[in-house]
Parts: sequence; structure tokens; C-alpha cells
Amino acid sequence: MELRSMRYFVAVAEAGTVSEAVKRVHVTQPALSRQIRLLERELRVTLFDRREGRLELSAAGRGFLPVVRDVLHRADAATAAAESLAAGRLVHLTIAASPTTLTDVVAPFLATFGPQDPLPTVQESSGPEALDRLRRGADLAIVSQQPPALWSTRTLAVLPLWAYVPRDHPWAGHETVDLDELAGQPLVVLDPTFRPRQLLDQALAEGGQALADPVECGNAQVAQALAAAGRGIAVVSDDPRFDLHGLRITQPGGDHLSITLHAAWDPGHHAAASLSALAERLEIFCRTRYPHP
Repeated sequence: MELRSMRYFVAVAEAGTVSEAVKRVHVTQPALSRQIRLLERELRVTLFDRREGRLELSAAGRGFLPVVRDVLHRADAATAAAESLAAGRLVHLTIAASPTTLTDVVAPFLATFGPQDPLPTVQESSGPEALDRLRRGADLAIVSQQPPALWSTRTLAVLPLWAYVPRDHPWAGHETVDLDELAGQPLVVLDPTFRPRQLLDQALAEGGQALADPVECGNAQVAQALAAAGRGIAVVSDDPRFDLHGLRITQPGGDHLSITLHAAWDPGHHAAASLSALAERLEIFCRTRYPHP
């Protein structure tokens, strides 16, 4: 069984159609269909059920998919290890993180890389998906919840949640706003799948409050744009945009509402020591860029 055939199988399984899968693996549709049929013949099982132009995984296909992903992950890891050994350093680096983290933390950090640093790629992922990417080939994940103990981890930064207002807002001269006072204002918030929204809801619940009728959206920059347009106060963890003024949100007791970033990587990674060093560099970068009061 060839690794190429396995990659074709995974591509079709994830895309659902051969026509979509060919865009990922860059072969012709007839060639891909032929390889899938040959793989089924070699394994003597039906991997896909053909239904109205779509390919749905059969029971055998569903059982086979995680095995193939594991094999491909190990093969990619072996290739990366060989490249790193030949070069004497980590050659390629794949980082999985949320869109906000990629924009405000990862991209500025990568801009500091030199010629001897690995060639980076990024995978836009959120929450548990970023950690799942580690199992599927990513080298480093950056997440906003403490990773499970099976991963090596490093705390990178404690970032404030901001309440963003336009420069002509009555609060534009303030540095902080109490959570209780903020709760009574028109707010623009992210949907509940985002960590900043979860932290906001949790803090309000602890005080016996809840969001009244917020404007919800699925993108932090759009939330700031709506705040700039006067639709409410945006509560996000992003850097400021649209000339907005940010206020730290003070909870009862005096603590600021904040989000903690963690780096995670596989302790069995062939370049685990290099990833640990990169995580340390990223922590220093974050401390400089986002000093915690």
C-alpha cells in the first residue's frame, strides 16, 4: 500500500467528492478515482458508499480513516526528522492557533525570524481543534485553555479582555471599566464558541448577571468595526483597530478580566527541544509586546 494512495483516501474522505479532493492533491479526477478503486481492491473492502454524486465513508472506511491518518502523521514526522537531522536544525514549523492569535501574536512573532529559523506555516484553528492538529502533523499549538497533561506546555502571556469604545465615547478618557457597569451597556460580543465570550459569560454569571441583548458576531475585527460604527461596546481580546480606545475590564475584587495563552507540543516530537526553545522565545516576545501589569 502506497502513502500516496492513503493521502488520496484521506483527501476524498474529508472533501466528500472526488471533484473537491483533486483540488487538494493536484491530480486529475480520473486518476484519483482510479487510485481509490485500486486501494479498495487491494484492501478487499469498500471504503466509500456512492450516493448521488457524493462519496460517503462506509463503516469500513470510517474505521480505516484514523489508522491512515496515524500512518501519514508518522510518515510526515519521519520525513521532517530526516530533514532536520540533515540540516542540523528544525527546518519546517507548523503552528495551529485561533485567527486572533495568529493575527496579533503569531504573525508579529514570525516577523522576527531569521535565516536560521524554520520555515513557518500556520493553520487557523480554534480551541480543541488546535490541539487536534498536533495529532495530525502540526508542531506547535497556541490555545487559550490549559492543555491536557499529555502535551508539553508553556504559558506564554496573560492578555486582557478589552472593552473597545470610539474616541468620542464618554468613557474614552478612562483606562478601566467595572464589569457591573459594562453589563448594562449595549455590547458587541463574539459568539459563545470563542474563549473571550466564554470568559465574559462566566464572569457575569459569577456575579449573578447575564448579557441582556448583545450584538453577536463570529469575527473579532468585525466586532470592533461594529463598535466603531456605534452599534455598541466591543468586548474582545484583539489589538485595537479603527482608532478605538480600549478599557480593561475590572471584576469584583479588583482583578482584570483576562485570557491566558499556552503553547503546546508533543513531548515525543523529534525536535521537542527546539520547540521548547521556540516557545520560550515566544513567551519573551509576548511579555515585551503585551506587558502584564
